[in-house]
Amino acid sequence: MNLQEVMQTLESLGTEQARKIYRRHGAVDPMFGVSFAHLGKLQKKIKRDHALAAQLWATGNFDARVLGTMIADPQAMTPAELDRWVKDLEGAPLTDLFGKFAAQTTHARKMREKWMKSKEEFTAQAGWLLLSYAVSGGEDLSDDYLKETLSFIEKHIHGSMNRVRHSMNGVLINIGVHREPLRPLVLATAARIGKVVVDHGETSCETPDAAAYIAKTLAHYAKKKRA
Repeated sequence: MNLQEVMQTLESLGTEQARKIYRRHGAVDPMFGVSFAHLGKLQKKIKRDHALAAQLWATGNFDARVLGTMIADPQAMTPAELDRWVKDLEGAPLTDLFGKFAAQTTHARKMREKWMKSKEEFTAQAGWLLLSYAVSGGEDLSDDYLKETLSFIEKHIHGSMNRVRHSMNGVLINIGVHREPLRPLVLATAARIGKVVVDHGETSCETPDAAAYIAKTLAHYAKKKRA
């Protein structure tokens, strides 16, 4: 499929109901409002097409950019291209999907160290998402590095930008779940931090309590292991 064919297909699949839902979650116009079920079918049809992904991203359309993250080739992505995409981020939904894609690239480590320091909310959010994926994916991160990260989160989380707070909390949770030796430190840190308040817009979404979420996740893993 070429760009025109994809855009026409996306437009035909969009609904006002989906547009309303996406906007409530922080997605930014222009958008068609295409369900993820339809996007998934398009992804299977197109498979990998990095050139088309770049063209879709350049449209500025939310649905096109979401599909772009689904068909782009992580191995073909350059640091310069990642930087161009991250600067275009508007809203948490696209940032979440971009972060999931960027974590698959060979430049994830380099980019997260850069983006986490950004003064732009969604760039910084993407950086913290990359760190969260690194922890959950088993990247070889030293205990000293993660201890420094926990100290930084404790000191800065409440004063950080809205969605950055949410992603920092996600890093805290993933260290607690995946790095057992550091779990007592994570729980102590979470207790000192207390409730993390994040504005999730006109939705029922909440930023989870780290200690409770860690306990729930570990219980789920234990149940799966016994099954």
